[in-house]
This record gives sequence, C-alpha cells and structure tokens, in this order.
Amino acid sequence: MNILQINASVRREGANSTRIANAVVERLRAAHPNARLSVRDLATHPHPPLDESALQALGTPAEQRTPEQAARVALDDALIEEVRAADIIVLGVPMYNFGVPAQLKQWIDAIARAGVTFRYTEQGPVGLLTGKQVFAALARGGRYRDTPADTQVPYLRTVLGFLGMTDIHFIYAEGMNLGPDAAATGFAQAEADIAAAFA
Repeated sequence: MNILQINASVRREGANSTRIANAVVERLRAAHPNARLSVRDLATHPHPPLDESALQALGTPAEQRTPEQAARVALDDALIEEVRAADIIVLGVPMYNFGVPAQLKQWIDAIARAGVTFRYTEQGPVGLLTGKQVFAALARGGRYRDTPADTQVPYLRTVLGFLGMTDIHFIYAEGMNLGPDAAATGFAQAEADIAAAFA
C-alpha cells in the first residue's frame, strides 16, 4: 500500500488543508500500518508552471531534447511516477479566490500528459491512472459546500476523472475565517466526513 500526500497550501506551517490531509493520512495508516507514505509539499517544493519552453520540451522527441529540455521533462516525469506508484492519493486543497491553488494546478498540468496518463481513442479520452482512491481535504474560509460558488469539487471531479481517478472522497473544513466557533464546527465536520469515508 502506497499513500501519496500532496499539500497544496502556500503555507509551510499551520495550513488548515494540511491539517485535514494529515488527519486522513493518520486514519489510513491506522488501517494500513505497513503502508508507505510519500509527501510532496508544493510550498516547499513548488513545481514550475507549464509555459512555452515546457511545451516545447514536451513536444520534442526525447532523443532530440537539449539537456535543459530533458531536465524540464524529468521534473514532470517524477510527479507522474509518484502518482503511478500510489494506491491512495490525499490532496490538501485550500480555496484561493474560489479556485484551487496555482501550485495544485501546476501539479495537475504536470501529471496530465497525453499518451502517458490519458489517451484519446475513437470513443473519446480514456484515463490511464486507474485503480486509485483519492481523498481531497478541502479547507475554505467561508461556506461553499453544495453551492454554485464551489468550483473546486466539479473541477477536481472532472480533471481527476479524466485521468482515470473516479473514486474520490471530499472532506470539507469550512468557515475557517468566520471566527473560532465556526472554525471548530468546520473541523468537526471534516472529522465527520473522514469517519463517513471510512465507514
């Protein structure tokens, strides 16, 4: 059993989304004591964005890449191999301006590669990262669950499903910026969501 934890907050310490992701991982490790855990913190190790030079590197045949292009593609390859090796993926996802953090989007851009993690067929696209379970630990300053303002859940369902990851549990910690009582209620709801996911 391999667990991959992705912390997407810009905060190196004290991130609510990381706190909830850690709680999910604790529950997983209690259920699977021999599981191997890998943690990628996108605050301490941010991944470079997908830009023109990265596209050129990815579009150049491997044997024709410059050393700089090969090094850039290798960064994405490393993330893809981490995901391939994982049985369970735990995402710590804060809400920034109604969306996912830029760091998480850059991680997704790195692992979404045609012919590698998905492929196009005459019947449509097919995700190749199958057989994995995903837990998305969502931390929000306000309350957006099941409202039109929640763009994160539809986006994550769509992009992860596109890659073949359709077994997704969403854990919600909301109201984090609405005062201590609201934050305590938000953490309690997250614990309830975690319990329900493991029921």
